[in-house]
Amino acid sequence: MDWKEVLRRRLATPSNGPSKKKSEQELKDEEMDLFTKYYSKWKGGRKNTNEFYKTIPRFYYRLPAEDEVLLQKLREESRAVFLQRKSRELLDNEELQNLWFLLDKHQTPPMIGEEAMINYENFLKVGEKAGPKCKQFFTAKVFAKLLHTDSYGRISIMQFFNYVMRKVWLHQTRIGLSLYDVAGQGYLRESDLENYILELIPTLPQLDGLEKSFYSFYVCTAVRKFFFFLDPLRTGKIKIQDILACSFLDDLLELRDEELSKESQETNWFSAPSALRVYGQYLNLDKDHNGMLSKEELSRYGTATMTNVFLDRVFQECLTYDGEMDYKTYLDFVLALENRKEPAALQYIFKLLDIENKGYLNVFSLNYFFRAIQELMKIHGQDPVSFQDVKDEIFDMVKPKDPLKISLQDLINSNQGDTVTTILIDLNGFWTYENREALVANDNENSADLDDT
Repeated sequence: MDWKEVLRRRLATPSNGPSKKKSEQELKDEEMDLFTKYYSKWKGGRKNTNEFYKTIPRFYYRLPAEDEVLLQKLREESRAVFLQRKSRELLDNEELQNLWFLLDKHQTPPMIGEEAMINYENFLKVGEKAGPKCKQFFTAKVFAKLLHTDSYGRISIMQFFNYVMRKVWLHQTRIGLSLYDVAGQGYLRESDLENYILELIPTLPQLDGLEKSFYSFYVCTAVRKFFFFLDPLRTGKIKIQDILACSFLDDLLELRDEELSKESQETNWFSAPSALRVYGQYLNLDKDHNGMLSKEELSRYGTATMTNVFLDRVFQECLTYDGEMDYKTYLDFVLALENRKEPAALQYIFKLLDIENKGYLNVFSLNYFFRAIQELMKIHGQDPVSFQDVKDEIFDMVKPKDPLKISLQDLINSNQGDTVTTILIDLNGFWTYENREALVANDNENSADLDDT
């Protein structure tokens, strides 16, 4: 029977005993008591419900407040002990050497060229002998992941060993980064990452030549790349998982190689030559030597052909001090212009081009910036190109979902974002684009001449 019907009947039935008219409040109280009784019975009883809640494990633990010094110390010590335990669970150099010895001993013939192989049966034998620390690597899933086209159903011993080395390195690095995670929340703030890189410098042979007075500028240069690309919302913190997933840490730790080629150093943002190049450019632009860059000083960046309209937007949108740019803001500017194919760089430039803050570029926005290119062409004695032609080319390149608007995602999806932004902000970039066919033909002629000689 429905509990609502029971309640109605109970209230309609007169109570036994001498008739005494109840007050309105007493009737309401009685109604509420009956409602509570029958509703609880209908829901299965409050006691059972509370017992069910007790089975849910606790999933939230309040962080200690700043004035709870003892609790903070306890938390820090607990994390340190936890990380030490995790570190002891990793394979050390001796255990890795022993693993290599066992793999080599159990290789399965025939070899493929000079590459030793191992089948699943021997793979499991090695797993049993290698010890408990290696157990996680000797699974069917790992074997299947490394199994390719071998007709005998084997995997490469070298590939498997490299896989183990990579996993160990990732865990070591995760633990190393976690030691700098002051908040213990799985992310690093700017100051945390600065401390990590500063203490890493002495372990990187390629940075031995750096003067200690330059360390702070080097650390700033290195940290900006992490935050520019991994913190697009500018929250001031980066997940440790994101740091491990990207290639930046590999590039940084590549500097441990004492024999790193000159070409690799030049293309590595974290190398000493690269950091000195960027900082040297900043000093050369700073003509009044006040440690900051004005709009006029920044206008000489690169080929000195960026439009004033674009530079105005840089100083309107970016963080400045009394109308001048500091080194950290300059680094964001450089990272954006040197990596225009990357989504984070396009996001930076798109924000500058979106003068109306509408989240898209329309014909008005494009015309606003290209007019400045036309004016520079006149100053340099060149015939201005029609905006209508350029506008049509841009929309043809991007192919936006809305034929009248270009969103940031349209720009990224088109893989033409670097070309479009260059056309709108830099005269030299536009000239290169406009004369691309002639430049390609000239390069082919030069190549042919070299072949003849």
